Amino acid sequence: MSNTEEPFLRVSGGTPIQGVAQAIAHAIEAKGEVSLRAIGASAVNQTNKGLAVARGYVAQRGGDLWWCSGFVNVEGRDGTTISAMVFKAKCL
Repeated sequence: MSNTEEPFLRVSGGTPIQGVAQAIAHAIEAKGEVSLRAIGASAVNQTNKGLAVARGYVAQRGGDLWWCSGFVNVEGRDGTTISAMVFKAKCL
């Protein structure tokens, strides 16, 4: 993934799956792609579930949602460096 900062959706462990999926589908409709960032196992889990549900939403409109994942280092609230998982999704 690129080091340049781009707009992304932040997903936490408490984010409802339907909310993640709807945000992804809306962003895909508007821009054709979306970036997401998750920090922590629960957030990564919610992101993956949201992507799977969003794929169903996009399929209803004749598209296919594809994504890839990677890692970036971000600065935490206390100034330490933490790893975040990033996802880039696109409609094909």
